[in-house]
Amino acid sequence: NYLQRMSGIATYTHRMAAALEGTKTVLVDTRKTTPGMRVFEKAAVEIGGGSNHRYNLSTAVMLKDNHIDAAGGVTRAIEMARAHASFTTTVEIECENLDMVREAVEAGADIIMFDNMTHDDMAAAIELIAGRAKTECSGNVDANNIRALADLGVDYISSGALTHSAPILDLSLKHLRLLDGK
Repeated sequence: NYLQRMSGIATYTHRMAAALEGTKTVLVDTRKTTPGMRVFEKAAVEIGGGSNHRYNLSTAVMLKDNHIDAAGGVTRAIEMARAHASFTTTVEIECENLDMVREAVEAGADIIMFDNMTHDDMAAAIELIAGRAKTECSGNVDANNIRALADLGVDYISSGALTHSAPILDLSLKHLRLLDGK
């Protein structure tokens, strides 16, 4: 069962990564992993040709809607993160609309994640950012829509489906036999 699960993740990741061939876009996983199995599931993503987004909350600053609300806005959230994080830490912020994207790029975010934005809004956001930050899209990404997202020109595509929705690889032990008759 364990081998089927990890092989399924690697196989699904490979399928999605293959859809990105010829683009600059990097496929990354999320923290949405099975409790107690994160290290193995993230390794399966890498074996399948994907990359790991972050291992846990301590390995990167990623400002989400609750952080933005608590800080009082996008700019203030980025300022507070920079004040408390090491100078080597990358600050990523999740944006839901073009106003948030505009504010995030002006506040100096390193990575701007488009969370469940429309295709047209993501295209406009990339144009607005104009290379001043890395870009990532996330939200309902699967093998059916990944290429259209990559064709926008985003730097990263994150997909929780790599680990939470990958089908198992059906393996059987029915045909086991001794080698050389031993």
